Amino acid sequence: MSLPSTAAPGAEAGPEPTADVASAPVTQPPIAQPPTAGRGAQLAGGIVALLLLAAGLWFVYGPRTQGAPQGADTLAAANPAFAYVSDLDFWQRTPRESTVLATAHFDLDHALADVPLQVGTWSGTVVPETNEEVMILLEPEQYEQRLYRDADGFPMWLSMVGGRSSQPFHAPDICYDADGWQYSLGSYAVPLDDGGEVWGLYLSADKEKPDPDNPGQTTRAEHVVFYFYLFPDGERALDDGIVLFKLTSSRTGTVEETLARHADFVRQFFTQAAAGAPALPIEKREARSEKGDRGSRIEDRGAG
Repeated sequence: MSLPSTAAPGAEAGPEPTADVASAPVTQPPIAQPPTAGRGAQLAGGIVALLLLAAGLWFVYGPRTQGAPQGADTLAAANPAFAYVSDLDFWQRTPRESTVLATAHFDLDHALADVPLQVGTWSGTVVPETNEEVMILLEPEQYEQRLYRDADGFPMWLSMVGGRSSQPFHAPDICYDADGWQYSLGSYAVPLDDGGEVWGLYLSADKEKPDPDNPGQTTRAEHVVFYFYLFPDGERALDDGIVLFKLTSSRTGTVEETLARHADFVRQFFTQAAAGAPALPIEKREARSEKGDRGSRIEDRGAG
């Protein structure tokens, strides 16, 4: 990603390219021989205890092995054209994986350039990436960069990066660390208006930089970055594409206060969420199964 802006605090932050024991004689107590009926009662009690334990284990682990939570399936079925799976990572699933409903298309079957520039009180302008090295390094299938401002004039950068390989994606802290910033990492949940929450990772970074208005002096630049990944469905296959949704702004007040502004922006594009990923659509499961069967038949013919 491109390096952060050198603007002074308050100006918009450019997008960024977590015992001893005493010895004593031991005497064995006398062993009482209970009556036969007592043994039967003990056996019955043991069976009941085992059944209760098994039921408890199923209650804790069963729903996780039975498929996606019902809420995720219901949400995805309600508006499949705008349902996505979000997560903190694109390499592996995390406990923060969710199904979210969006107000725009965030997949590579649609143009990210069509994501609205006017949402709620936020108004944006497209800012093309001028650093050719960024595009050469990332090789994204789609790359869209905007600068939005709310009614108070607060600036928020939105970067959307789409690709069908891992190359276009890397954690922002890699760039900040390479550029000499001090930073801290964490996760943050954005409550959505119609229920549920979408989780993202955030980075709070600061660095002493030359003051453009006072030669020979420095000023402290402070950035807050919030981001998560979006997938078309619960399979999260690379060939289906991944979209990085990343926000960058200057810090205003505390990190929590700045993240609250990020959350307001996120709510303009995502309205509802449910924990977990939905089950794959039947047609996609059948297509994947057929593809696997064809592969098996080809292997069998080759072996013969």
